[in-house]
Amino acid sequence: MSTPTKPLLLYTGATPNGHKVTILLEELKAVYGSVVDYDFENIVISTMRQKEPWFIKLNPNGRIPVIIDRSRNDFVVFETAAILLYLTLHYDKERKFSFGPDKDPDDWSEMTQWIFFAHGGVAHHFQRVAPDNTYGKKRYFDETKRLYGVLEIRLSDRDYLAGSGRGIYTIADLNVFPWIRRHPVAGIETLDEWPNLKAWFARILERPAVQAGLAVPGP
Repeated sequence: MSTPTKPLLLYTGATPNGHKVTILLEELKAVYGSVVDYDFENIVISTMRQKEPWFIKLNPNGRIPVIIDRSRNDFVVFETAAILLYLTLHYDKERKFSFGPDKDPDDWSEMTQWIFFAHGGVAHHFQRVAPDNTYGKKRYFDETKRLYGVLEIRLSDRDYLAGSGRGIYTIADLNVFPWIRRHPVAGIETLDEWPNLKAWFARILERPAVQAGLAVPGP
């Protein structure tokens, strides 16, 4: 890990939740430059480092990602949605990837609704970790497809999840995107059944900052 001169330190891993934060950081860095630059440390969750005492002091829940904001007295933030909201509050001054409750209360409410919307991650557990649990596998496979259907409805006449008109690319989208990207892990081979969702996914995937965020922490 590099010398701690960058404003933010991120503890993360190659997981959908980890990629939510790295994508946002790369998007912010592309707009605002070094003020949003960050160091990161890869936490391989199979090694259980996230359960060690030093990490539990940062996040009592023992989960990644976690950020330490060195530019704000080493303020610690855990829980992925909370990190996204924190980063946009303090670093997205021009509201390029977010709305503010003061100036855009309705758009802000839409954004937060879709941030807190469930998007099918539990199916990954039953497909990979407990594949012999027939009930669990079918239950959450069906639930994932239902949730994809909800997104399909929302995107039927718009490009992004929140904002007026056809919507604006925000943390609502990048909060959902990494889980949709893992759809084969949930047992869903293609997104062909949901053409609006598929187009939304392709639209986001082509963004350079998204590609950069998905490359962290690396292979």
